[in-house]
Amino acid sequence: MGGVQAFGEPLIPPEATHGETHALLVQYKGQMLFEAYGSGYATPCGPTSTYISWSMAKSMTHALVGMLVKDGLVDVAAPAPVAEWQSSPRAAITWQDLLEMRSGLEWVEDYVDADNSHVIDMLFGKGINDHGAYAAASPLAAPIGTVWNYSSGTTNILCRCIGDILCRDLVDATAPERAERFLNFLSTRLFEPLNMTSAIAKCDDAGNFVGSSYVYATARDFMKFGELYMNGGFVDSDGVRRQLLLDNWVNHARTVVATDEETGNHYGAHWWVWPQCENSVVGTGYEGQYTVVIPEKEFILVRLGKTDTSLRPAVVHQLQQIVLKVTNI
Repeated sequence: MGGVQAFGEPLIPPEATHGETHALLVQYKGQMLFEAYGSGYATPCGPTSTYISWSMAKSMTHALVGMLVKDGLVDVAAPAPVAEWQSSPRAAITWQDLLEMRSGLEWVEDYVDADNSHVIDMLFGKGINDHGAYAAASPLAAPIGTVWNYSSGTTNILCRCIGDILCRDLVDATAPERAERFLNFLSTRLFEPLNMTSAIAKCDDAGNFVGSSYVYATARDFMKFGELYMNGGFVDSDGVRRQLLLDNWVNHARTVVATDEETGNHYGAHWWVWPQCENSVVGTGYEGQYTVVIPEKEFILVRLGKTDTSLRPAVVHQLQQIVLKVTNI
């Protein structure tokens, strides 16, 4: 379907201007308007191809925290239960501070300069075995709750806290036990209710979900995750309507707390908000992964690909134009 034209423009734009577009899906009011696949990694892409989420997984982490809030096991206003922080000022960092990326912890989120990047060191260097512990060891660089600093480390601290809750009945849980609990939680509470049959999540060697980066799924399954937020935290399965998230959790995600100076995009709680697209919640990932949801318009867009940072503004502009043109019909 690469030749399909969307309002006079190619649905799969040229690689020279937009990088590789592996998949582009647009759903509006329950109807799939567009579903097009390009090529990547020297192979064709299609409906059964699976793709890495990168930081779109952070938005799934927001959903997991929301489920624990609904279960009465987490109060986002309470301090995050991180053992290493209990005798330091970091003990005041709350779940909400972490969700908003305003923990005050020192962090450099650089995907190129390995010598100065905490995220590269966490995922592939000193922190490779225990991402949450690596990030939790970061010192305070600013007063808690005052400075926004995008950080994959804070997401993995959240995931380690989630893992502690899931293993609260175990004494000295082993890494395999933690991983089993975490993957079961993801499967039974998120993937299975949404019928995300292709979804695979990865845990680190400590047994915690790498919620900053690692979920693999088809484009259609990423869209199913978007549907959860489009539907206000509800899912319909086998004729039964279930509430997975509290009524206010979508608004929690898109309550703006900061603006990224480089892009002008807003940030809420583990979701972005595009100011050009009213009421949006946007999950984004490295190299141009996007899940764009406008709940009030019953709109979802998923774009997956491999795009250099220098070409990212063109991709965002294309996607925003699709959002605006479709939702203004």
